[in-house]
Amino acid sequence: MKKKYILALDEGTTSARAILFDKQANIVSQAQHEIPMIYPKSGWVEQNPMDIYASQYAALTECIAKSGISPEQIVGVGITNQRETVVVWDKTTGMPICNAIVWQCRRTADICKELIDGGYSDYIRNITGLRIDPYFSGTKIKWILDNVEGAREKAKAGELMAGTVDTWLVWKLTDGRVFVTDRTNASRTMLCNIHKCEWDQKLLDILDIPREMLPEIKSSSELFGTFECMGADLDITGIAGDQQSALFGQACFSEGEAKNTYGTGCFLLAHTGKNAIESKHGLLTTIVADEKDRPIEYALEGSVFVGGAVIRWLRDELKLIHESLDSEYFACKIKDSGGVYFVPAFSGLGAPVWDMHARGTIFGLTAGTGKDHIIRAALESIAYQTEDVIEAMDADIELFYGNNKHAISLLRVDGGASANDLLMQMQSDYSRISVQRSTTAEATALGAAFLAGLAVGFFKNREEIKSLVSAGKAFAPKMSEEESQKSINGWHRALEACRKFSEE
Repeated sequence: MKKKYILALDEGTTSARAILFDKQANIVSQAQHEIPMIYPKSGWVEQNPMDIYASQYAALTECIAKSGISPEQIVGVGITNQRETVVVWDKTTGMPICNAIVWQCRRTADICKELIDGGYSDYIRNITGLRIDPYFSGTKIKWILDNVEGAREKAKAGELMAGTVDTWLVWKLTDGRVFVTDRTNASRTMLCNIHKCEWDQKLLDILDIPREMLPEIKSSSELFGTFECMGADLDITGIAGDQQSALFGQACFSEGEAKNTYGTGCFLLAHTGKNAIESKHGLLTTIVADEKDRPIEYALEGSVFVGGAVIRWLRDELKLIHESLDSEYFACKIKDSGGVYFVPAFSGLGAPVWDMHARGTIFGLTAGTGKDHIIRAALESIAYQTEDVIEAMDADIELFYGNNKHAISLLRVDGGASANDLLMQMQSDYSRISVQRSTTAEATALGAAFLAGLAVGFFKNREEIKSLVSAGKAFAPKMSEEESQKSINGWHRALEACRKFSEE
């Protein structure tokens, strides 16, 4: 039976999806299952690892069943996942020893402060490309070993396994036969030397994490393992963290190309080729997804913790809208936000300020403020935060190259919130650049499919992939530069006030 399809498993923060693509990168079938979130304390975010696996497996089988094809026609499976989220499980029973600690969780702030006070900031930045922050996986593993009864003793006895969500899914799918991760996910743990692509023993010693707990690091495009599904053997041939997968799915293969994914958070990556540029402006250096035997390449990344999540908050907590798509309708009913600024620091602030203690605030309320103003201010907050990242990225690029010829002039965008025309226009207005929307909001899943397909020859090379990625609607600045700068100045005042309020 001819193999004509490639399958992507896209395990995101709030849902697990499976998408089947044909050789022209068209979506043939898809399925999605939500994953419950758990908030045991203020600032803590968890998920049940069994829910993660069950939701992903359900989406996988539903996607294939709905398509009407035989699973034997699937040439390979690519996995892309929420990064930094950590699962620790018992090697013998295969059961998690506690809930997964999600990337948004801030419980390890004290551990991070101890690392900063201990003088490890420079070493960690030089080796891992990251800043010390609860966002990353390493301190989460340490917290679990320190706080789950008996965990450290079991870890020292070699009885525990730890990994990001990709590792957990592959281990579960292969019935415990394969314990791996890829270089993009490894680069987000704060435990990986991104220059050698290997676990750093000094960091493992500092955090008291046994090396045996961690998986083997492989490239993003090669055979990882095989699992049985619906009577057929399926090969896992691609793995990448969601943001690197989206960069690949947007065909940003060359130095200077950039994309922003508007999902739960916003994640802007600019490809820097073989240059591991050390940011001086609050950004991260991270490894990009590549095929086996290719030299390591890098990107600068700016991570905004709360992007589309602020719209879900308006929907689920304040009940101001019934559907996320309603945000554009209500925001367009008014010409501006009436001086209202919304800083959605629900999980602290990411790049470029990195304030782990900040909490969400709304400024500029008057008696005339209505829900439309708050909704519009929430959308603006997404664009403002992204503009701060773009400004920092341009500064780093200019500093590294000695000029601004590599500065971002075109931003490729994807993700659910990129469908919002008003938000995309705001982004172009505030950033003074062209914004190019992908023809598919599924660039993350498509990147995993491309990586999986390259490993088995389903896609011949990167040139073929580029021919399959087409540009969608474009946005150019309409607002005057003076008006844009005035709005940004107001945002920065609100940001500073938010951080001042949260100092304690």
